[in-house]
Amino acid sequence: MKQGIIVGASSGIGWELAVQLAAQGYQLGLMARRDGCLNKLADSLPGEHFVQKTDVANAEQAVKELTSLLDKMGDVDLIIVNSGVGSKERLLDWEVQRQMIDVNVRGFAAMSLTAMNYFVQRGGGHLVGISSAAAHFSGGLTPTYNATKAFASNYLNGLRSRAARSKMPISVTTVEPGYVETAMVEGRPMWLAPLEKSVTQMVRAINKRKNHVFITKRWRYVALLLDIMPNALIRKFM
Repeated sequence: MKQGIIVGASSGIGWELAVQLAAQGYQLGLMARRDGCLNKLADSLPGEHFVQKTDVANAEQAVKELTSLLDKMGDVDLIIVNSGVGSKERLLDWEVQRQMIDVNVRGFAAMSLTAMNYFVQRGGGHLVGISSAAAHFSGGLTPTYNATKAFASNYLNGLRSRAARSKMPISVTTVEPGYVETAMVEGRPMWLAPLEKSVTQMVRAINKRKNHVFITKRWRYVALLLDIMPNALIRKFM
């Protein structure tokens, strides 16, 4: 039986990933802050699954909980780090910024690092990190969120380089979604993609063990343009 862990499974992308991976025969470890939502998800999925309440903002405790879950499950091939928070910053408020940094940087790195060390010890595996197309630009209304996603994408690229040098069969997939129809997205922005369609593309990329994927595919062209566009133009239009 294939085994996988989803960190941040209680709603949105993480929830739909669980639905689609369970349908492919995965036994899952489901991790998030809201254990009530996790239990509801586990009960709705075919097969038996594991639930672990975890707050990645407390990175050191989250590492212990992920390690414990890995021990319970036995032979995990896939770990998806999906936890993330985002807020607009009409005011520069350190409490708001710290929450994003604690989850999107400290928590993300701690979970990814634990996954990589586990896969090295196991002799192979697949780490998937959910970042964002926002990693490719900065904005005055979301400076912290965009910066944390730039960290996530860069960090995953570094782990991919380490995996390649190790010569072990360890894959690292960076997923950079644009606007996906979840509770985190406010209003109806341009190119808002349905959740199920977006996650179907993610799962396809995971099954192919791709290094990097934009969701949906058109965002690769947006990211390419943003990477070469002068900051003055980005500030004017965004």
